[in-house]
Amino acid sequence: MRFAVRTLVFVVGGAIALPIVIGAQSTPTTARSETRIQLADLLLGDQRYWEAIQVYDQAKEGATQEQLVRASTGMLGALLRVAEFTRAQREAEYLRGLDPRGPEALALSGDALWAAGLFDEAEQTYRDVLAIHPESGGARNGLAKSLATRHQFDEALDWAEAALEVSPDFAAFHHTLGYIYQLMHRFPEAADAYQRYVDLLSVGINSEKADWARAQVTFLRSFGDRPAIQLAEPDRVHTIPFRLVRDKVIVRVRVNGRQAVDFVLDTGAEQTVLTQRVARQVGVQAVTSILSAGVGEIGLRGLQAGRIESLQIGSLEITNLPALIKSPPLGGLPTPESEGFSPLALGLSMTLDYGRKLLIIGQELPDEPADFVLPLRQHRLTVVRGVVNGEFPRSFVVDTGGEVISISRGTADLLPPMTVRLVPIKVYGTSGWDDQAYLMPGVDLTFNQLQYRNFSVVVLNLHRPSALLGFHIGGIVGHKFLRDYRVTLDLKRSVMKLTKL
Repeated sequence: MRFAVRTLVFVVGGAIALPIVIGAQSTPTTARSETRIQLADLLLGDQRYWEAIQVYDQAKEGATQEQLVRASTGMLGALLRVAEFTRAQREAEYLRGLDPRGPEALALSGDALWAAGLFDEAEQTYRDVLAIHPESGGARNGLAKSLATRHQFDEALDWAEAALEVSPDFAAFHHTLGYIYQLMHRFPEAADAYQRYVDLLSVGINSEKADWARAQVTFLRSFGDRPAIQLAEPDRVHTIPFRLVRDKVIVRVRVNGRQAVDFVLDTGAEQTVLTQRVARQVGVQAVTSILSAGVGEIGLRGLQAGRIESLQIGSLEITNLPALIKSPPLGGLPTPESEGFSPLALGLSMTLDYGRKLLIIGQELPDEPADFVLPLRQHRLTVVRGVVNGEFPRSFVVDTGGEVISISRGTADLLPPMTVRLVPIKVYGTSGWDDQAYLMPGVDLTFNQLQYRNFSVVVLNLHRPSALLGFHIGGIVGHKFLRDYRVTLDLKRSVMKLTKL
């Protein structure tokens, strides 16, 4: 009797030139799992992440314990790369159950916690890994990122360099190093590190993060050898009056010595932001194009990056600083786009006194008592930790340019289904209209001792901003949250202080 063994041959394109042969039903299940894991590894190496995720998932069926660990490890890495942060967190929990002391599994679990915006848990996980496996490059790199969010830049730099000592060819570690140098305003070193990151990526890769890094190299090198973000009086604390217009904090700003114009105080912006019209008026020219992301149906938005020679707000004077130019401008919005300024984006702490309408800015602020003190971290944007419905900790962006308290659709999906009619609302942001926004009543929010019970929040699509930032934005707290307090965002002490008016 003759038996014909039918096989299915996959030839993975791009960088992969190896045929993968998967046996038919006569192949033992463990052998089939092994073949699928090898195929998924090749897909992962070729940056075909969604295909890799599917094959890793299939490989789990009938797999041995060792194969399950490998499949879950690969799947978790792929999920993180496609910004499936909630699913990645679930996969990390599964992986830790399979391999609770494996250094690679633990380090990846830390990355998943980081991507979920659970920075405290991620940092503790990285420290746990280093306690049992001091040579873990992933844990060293993760700890470097975490320390940077708390403005411990010197220690963060040491850990980033330590990660590269054990894995000098791992592209992501160079990206971390570049980011830390950029936070330290050491732009030439940052550009060199980002360039090494780009050079180590596979040929032809055109991911959003790679595009961002390429643009950053061009932009940072445009500053030349001139020190970036220089304060005329570094040790001075500046007190600046502001106006409150339609729930926006407005300050007068002079750019490049030209006539002062209105800027919105916008801590939801990564850089100083100019409209195309004002950029032309003050002589700020575009150096490169760069990707940005915000609330709105566009999601990712191309902007231009330029360099401001000087910026003056009251007694505060800063020279040689980066700026984003809203070009091309968005149309179809109810109000024209505005200029924006964030002291936090320049590494400066601030106090916003809504009662006296004063903005206080400095590298170091006095340590004043407060009614509420919330731990604060800054990874491109400044976030505080909140807990939704008593069981879902999330990172909330502190956005003085925003108006409402919102949660992401990803956070809303974790909550019980609504029992009342969904109420659509019209919301627009830096990327246009979010036509899927809606109001969710009956939500409990807790920020340390500060509680909002049975509260109505706006649900926004924050997937694109989360993907670009590298962590899940759980929500945003804006003017409605901040307006009743004297608000201090102290980067040196990594706290947000709220004092009742």
